[in-house]
Formats: sequence, structure tokens, C-alpha cells
Amino acid sequence: MRPTAVKSNRSLCLGHHRCWERVLGLLTRLGGASPLMHQPPPASCSSSSSSSSSSSCECARVGVRVSALAPAAAPCPAPRQLPYPRLPEPPSRGTSTLIPARLGPWCSPTGSPAPLSCETGCGEGSWILVCRLLVPTQVSLLSMEEDIDTRKINNSFLRDHSYATEADIISTVEFNHTGELLATGDKGGRVVIFQREQESKNQVHRRGEYNVYSTFQSHEPEFDYLKSLEIEEKINKIRWLPQQNAAYFLLSTNDKTVKLWKVSERDKRPEGYNLKDEEGRLRDPATITTLRVPVLRPMDLMVEATPRRVFANAHTYHINSISVNSDYETYMSADDLRINLWNFEITNQSFNIVDIKPANMEELTEVITAAEFHPHHCNTFVYSSSKGTIRLCDMRASALCDRHTKFFEEPEDPSNRSFFSEIISSISDVKFSHSGRYIMTRDYLTVKVWDLNMENRPIETYQVHDYLRSKLCSLYENDCIFDKFECVWNGSDSVIMTGSYNNFFRMFDRNTKRDVTLEASRENSKPRAILKPRKVCVGGKRRKDEISVDSLDFSKKILHTAWHPSENIIAVAATNNLYIFQDKVN
Repeated sequence: MRPTAVKSNRSLCLGHHRCWERVLGLLTRLGGASPLMHQPPPASCSSSSSSSSSSSCECARVGVRVSALAPAAAPCPAPRQLPYPRLPEPPSRGTSTLIPARLGPWCSPTGSPAPLSCETGCGEGSWILVCRLLVPTQVSLLSMEEDIDTRKINNSFLRDHSYATEADIISTVEFNHTGELLATGDKGGRVVIFQREQESKNQVHRRGEYNVYSTFQSHEPEFDYLKSLEIEEKINKIRWLPQQNAAYFLLSTNDKTVKLWKVSERDKRPEGYNLKDEEGRLRDPATITTLRVPVLRPMDLMVEATPRRVFANAHTYHINSISVNSDYETYMSADDLRINLWNFEITNQSFNIVDIKPANMEELTEVITAAEFHPHHCNTFVYSSSKGTIRLCDMRASALCDRHTKFFEEPEDPSNRSFFSEIISSISDVKFSHSGRYIMTRDYLTVKVWDLNMENRPIETYQVHDYLRSKLCSLYENDCIFDKFECVWNGSDSVIMTGSYNNFFRMFDRNTKRDVTLEASRENSKPRAILKPRKVCVGGKRRKDEISVDSLDFSKKILHTAWHPSENIIAVAATNNLYIFQDKVN
């Protein structure tokens, strides 16, 4: 294993493909040569801008958008401020953030839960909307017991889209190992933790509700003046550690830095210090005449979030994945070209276990898109690439796992070959099943399930939105073709869930081979309203309950989902709204 000492970040980053044209212009004026070869897009994309056509070849070849950093001589913009109003500052102590516990839901649904009809049998029954939680720029303290007029005011606030900013968009969702806590991260660098309501005899239906437990600012925007690089505060991934004591621990990461957070409760405070007064100010030792023994006094329950470790400066490229090892002593972080192995107790050194960066960057043909440890074997991990391939590595065979143990790839059908083939074959997410026997991957159009014992083809393939195959040219022009959808297993590995456009999300039952399309929408979450499975009409006459493929809203997309580890409770992130659905209880 190569030890990677902490050092400053380097040049290339993978970003928006239209920025590449501006960089090419700078390189041309400076007399530099372009590191990439270019070719025009297909004739069907003639309406694309010149910047799109100039960078289309590399996008099709690598399956990602590539942009180089501006040279250091370029003007350096001032570091920007957070684009959203701050939450009301709670009382703080040191670097910790103290927040009163059990504030209530940020947005309570109006009236009773809305049953969602699921006739296909996915998820072992019908689903009901448990609660819809807004992740806004301010905290709503309304609860289910408030009067009707107050609730109407709160829902009118929800429908006002002007309150939602770019920073409020949810970028990751993750249940902890027990399912009692649910964490979300957003583009503003905030982490919001929801806690499940305890069941009461009077209100049994509220058992599935999640209320705000804690919220804290995990990452701040940074600016590297030497490289003219802005480091966003967006939370890319959150991973929970198994609970060992009364406190909770989680990892959160943005593009460059991983942080280990401790979330704990405190309901007592020490009083009666000898050298400090009640307000915390130091006392004159000459005035101390008696010796007092400090005591603990009850106080209102507070939730404290403290950063325990900061793992920084080890990644040259943008971090896309973090995964906790089954030994719970190490974890790995993956960027576009490298994977590093960390020990939780060591922050100034990591070990590079995968490095696919070529000596000559002109020979770059693929990048790492996702990585995950095996759920039971601490020596095994898997990572996917933009070429649609999956590599299984065993750290027992070699400390440097550039040579894979198993290689999973499906042969391409020549009849389906097109300009967009390599772009849509790029894998955006990879997940081990809970049993560790199977691997699930998500590309742009499909979800595939692989058996670890069969490398030549997947054992199951599910079409998520095949009706978009005819729309690939327009999806390329509006950049939607580069969207990275996630996929999740249910607790028994029998059902698969993933997102789509128009706020649709799909469920596939592996046993019955049935599937269902549901919609997470505020308009369909009315009291007692039945949300029927949605269908998309490709052509011909459209039925009353169908939606035309031309009417899909591509700005509304379900990229991030999570499934409770042991129950049929799912969390679906739609822009700045978090929907929690529960299997209908008879």
C-alpha cells in the first residue's frame, strides 16, 4: 500500500462540460495545446451550441464531463458567502453546536396520512405517506396538534417556491443501522438528523414519523487562491457508524474533506466551580475562602454535534464515495481517479489502494464513479467506472489493488450502439446486498443485479425509464444525461428502489418480477387521497391516468433515496423536500 502524505490538491477536476470550452480558449491564448481530441456531435444534435460540440467526443469517450482548472494567473474572485439565510444561531460551546431536542417536524402533513395504492405488490403491500419534511432556510416549530388555521399558514409557506434556494436542495439521504435516525445533507453544507417518533397508545399511526433531532453546519465554502478553485460546501455523502454507546457517529464529506461527527445528548450541566462564577468568568483566587464540590444540575435536553476528526488534503479530485469497513476501524474515500484507505484515529495519513491515473492524461479513458466495502468481509471492496465496468478487489492479494480480483462487464449489443452509448453506460451507483452475495449497479437507463460468482453478465436487468431512449439528444443538450441516480435495497434484498424524472421513483420486486412507479409530489399528498401507480405513455393515444413522455418535467428528479434497514419505510428526496413513506398497516 502506498502511504499518501497529506499534501495540497492538484489541477484537474471533473465538472461541467461547458466550462471546458472557456478553458480551451485560455489555453489557446496562452499558446498551450488542448489535452483532448475533439469531434463534432451527431447530426441529430445540430442544435447544440459550439461549446457542446467541441467537448462532445471526450464526454462520449469517458462518460463524464471534464473541465480543467483555470491557470493561476487568472483573476481570483472573492470567496462567496453562503447563498441562504442562516438558521437561528443556537447557543454554542466551543466548536460544538447545541440544539434543543425534539423540535417537532419542520413540515407536518395536513390531516391524516395519504394511502398510496401499490397494486403490483412491490414492497409487500401498499404505501402511505407518513410525513413530508421540508428542508427550508428556517425551522418551522409547528406540530401535528396545532389548530387548522395555523396549519394552513404553514402549508402556504410550503407552496411558495421562492423560499427554496440552491443551498436547500438535498444532496444525500442515509438511515443509521437501526433506522431510528435519518440524516440528510444539502448543497448548503448542512446536515439535518431526524429521529423516529416513539409509539404511543393514543397515537399508534405516528410511529413512523420522523421529527427534527439535530442540525449543524458540517462544511463551509472554501477557496483555493493558488489554483483559483472554489470548493463547494455541498455534502456529497453521509455514512453512519454502528452505535457503540449513547452517542452517535457519522461521516460526512464534500468534494475534498471528510469529517467525523459525534452527536450526543446532554440533560445535565455542572455547577459550583471554585475558579469560575455562574456566568463562566474567572474569579479572583484571593476571594476564594471555601472549597466547593461541583455538582450536576438538570437542564433542558440538548443535542450536541462535535467534529471529532477532520480528514483533509488527501484527494486531488472530487470525492464521490465514502464507505465504512466492516472492521469499523477503517473507511475508504474515493475520488475520480484514486481510492484512499483511512484509519479513524489517524487524520494526517492515508493509504492509496487504487490509482488509475495514467502517466499521460491524454490516455485517460475512464474514471471511478462509486466504491463500497463488502458488508461482511473487511478485505473486499468494489468500485465502478464510467465505462460501465465493476471491479472487485481483495486487499489480501495485494496492498495496492490496481489489479482487480474480479471484473464484471456486460458485452454491448452492436445493434444498440449510438453516440450516447458510453455516456448512458456510466455507472452512477454501486451497492452490495445485505447478504453480500450480490452487487447492484445503476446506470442512466437501467438497474442491474450481479452475482459475485458470475462476471460475464448480470443476472437481472430492470428498465427504469427506457422511454427516454428517444430523448437522449435533448437530454444531452440540457445536461440531464449526466444525472447520477442512486439505488437501494430493502432490508431483505427482495425489492430494489431507484429514482427517475418528474419526481417519479421505481420499485422492482425481484421475486414476483413486478414493478411500480410512484410519485413524490406535494400536489398528491392531500388528506386521504389515494396515489395510484403512475404510467408514462410513449406514443399513440394516451389514457386518462397516463402522462405523456413529452410532458415529463426533467427539473424534478429523484436522485437520492434510502430504505429502512429492517422495515418497509423509505425516504425520498425531491429538491428541498424529504418524503417518508411507510408500508400501509391494515
